[in-house]
Amino acid sequence: MKLKLGIPKGSLENATIDLFRKAGFQITTSSRSYFPGIDDPEIECMLIRAQEMARYVEDGVLDAGLTGYDWVLENEADVVTVADLIYAKQSFGKVRWVLAAPESSPFQSVADLQGKIIATELVRATKRYLASHGVAAKVEFSWGATEVKPPVLADAIVEVTETGSSLRANKLRILDVVLESNTQLVANKDSWNHEWKRRKLEDISMLLQGAIAALGKVGLMLNVHKENLKAVLNVLPALKNPTVSPLSDGEWFAVNTVLDEIAVRNMIPRLKEAGAQGIVEYPLNKIVM
Repeated sequence: MKLKLGIPKGSLENATIDLFRKAGFQITTSSRSYFPGIDDPEIECMLIRAQEMARYVEDGVLDAGLTGYDWVLENEADVVTVADLIYAKQSFGKVRWVLAAPESSPFQSVADLQGKIIATELVRATKRYLASHGVAAKVEFSWGATEVKPPVLADAIVEVTETGSSLRANKLRILDVVLESNTQLVANKDSWNHEWKRRKLEDISMLLQGAIAALGKVGLMLNVHKENLKAVLNVLPALKNPTVSPLSDGEWFAVNTVLDEIAVRNMIPRLKEAGAQGIVEYPLNKIVM
């Protein structure tokens, strides 16, 4: 038996494959095939655009797939959310779909767009957003390069952003946040109710969430004499609860902890000053709680 799993093709593809690698799965892609290889004989992968993933999962073409919450909403797909996976193309956070207009325009809020033209890929969700604000505007589907359409081809846009840099580069001002989104592992309802497939999906979910928990983290281990132990522990963040274990001669202790990678560069010199020896920093693939 195999689990048919959709991998998002496009902007999320590399981040997803890297996340699976950290979770313990090696996925290999080819420019000539939409069926990546994976080193788990119980999984069969297929590359599908994130915009279409939820529809194929709902229809049962795929047992499960990774796609954005935004596209689940856009397709009004009746699927099971197995896990929220907070990672994106450039960051570990959520993305935002925002309503934006040219900096030079008079528009200050969604109410100012009554009767105007809005370009977006997220047509249905945008129409629902406008209706919730009592605004009637023409929503046009955009095939791409949405940021360059105002003011000639549209009055405003609804576009996805992680950092806002592309909007600023195109001299666009954010008027409102339409919705926040993150990647989800979603499953077909029948597949979720199948005992073997559900167990497989729960295992994959646990490993992926463990890999996400380890993003931006490193392990740190060191040795310290008992007379310096308190000083060393005072350098480490109080909430991290390091593991302290006695070594064979009783005068020395091993300290092991997990820290934010960005903090370690400043911490190691202070640990050395406090008496730590044999300091080793090592990468982490998964943290399973």
